Amino acid sequence: MDPILNGRRVLKPAPGTFPGRCCTTEGPAWNWLRDSDPAFQLTTEGRDESPSAFIIRCGNQPHFRGSYVNPTVTQAWYDLRDPNDPQLDALAERFHLHPLHVEDCRHGNQRAKVDESPGYIFVVLKPVHITPEGDLMITGFNLFLGPNFLITVQEGPCGSVRAHLDHLETTSANARPDQLFYRIADYIVDAYAEALDWYNDTIDTIEDEVLETPSPTLLQRIFAAKRGLVELRRILANTRDVSSHIQRLETELIQKDLWPFLRDLYDHLARNLDMVEMQRDMLSGAMDIYLSSVANRTNQVMKVLTILSTIALPAVIVSGIYGMNTKGLPFIDSPYGSFIAFGLMATCTGLLLWMLKKFDWL
Repeated sequence: MDPILNGRRVLKPAPGTFPGRCCTTEGPAWNWLRDSDPAFQLTTEGRDESPSAFIIRCGNQPHFRGSYVNPTVTQAWYDLRDPNDPQLDALAERFHLHPLHVEDCRHGNQRAKVDESPGYIFVVLKPVHITPEGDLMITGFNLFLGPNFLITVQEGPCGSVRAHLDHLETTSANARPDQLFYRIADYIVDAYAEALDWYNDTIDTIEDEVLETPSPTLLQRIFAAKRGLVELRRILANTRDVSSHIQRLETELIQKDLWPFLRDLYDHLARNLDMVEMQRDMLSGAMDIYLSSVANRTNQVMKVLTILSTIALPAVIVSGIYGMNTKGLPFIDSPYGSFIAFGLMATCTGLLLWMLKKFDWL
């Protein structure tokens, strides 16, 4: 029996209908309602208040957000925003997901990887984004790709990925599960290029400042950028291996029309890795320039101090000699002794300045 929604019977959506909505007998031919719609109230069955999904029970079968459909529907997309949602356990039981894969979703901090299991493929991807403070944030995104279903589990908050998923929800109504899988993976890979563009701009700024105003703050920015690129390189290398592994899978879960797109995905990852290596070299060069600039500034200071000490040396020698309490020094008893000593100091200093100027030491 179909469930009742606000006193209206919920019809079975037609095959190919995009998941995440249901239709009623009242109003237009297709009156779509989201699980977040305030009007969505189930009168004969229980309601799950979790923010990630809503359950409608048809007999003994639980159906989640992305699957307000009967078991006769050919495909469905299950979108979970919280890996600790108990609905993941129901999905694991329904589609026979391996307990280790469910554990990977909930524990997080997994490297990007792909595992092939009977009936589905489990893939872990690592979306990245740059915060306004300039930090590289890495989250986890898990996908279970089956013959007629796609389960996505988002581990942490990432506004750009969530916006893309919402966009797919409205533009991919007729997409197959493997096509949805590719579109999600393609967006995550494209986000790597955006992060690399941000690092390019940062390196350009650093190179401009490293010659003009080298400072400890600039050195901290160089180290922070290098740490971010090391993390990004690790993510890119693992994701490239995932892409290569998917291309080698002998499975019917990914149809042949997607193979060229998967190869293009691999090419993008390889190009991004080359870009990371180039940026790391540029940062190493900026570090060398910084150290050279600091050393040059120190040398300039030492040069000025050395010149001042050299200029003052004749005066120090003459005053030291005539400051001794001994008899027999030249002009010691002369009434013009002081003027003679000052003149000697000025003459020696002038001669020394002339010599420094002649050898281009000034």
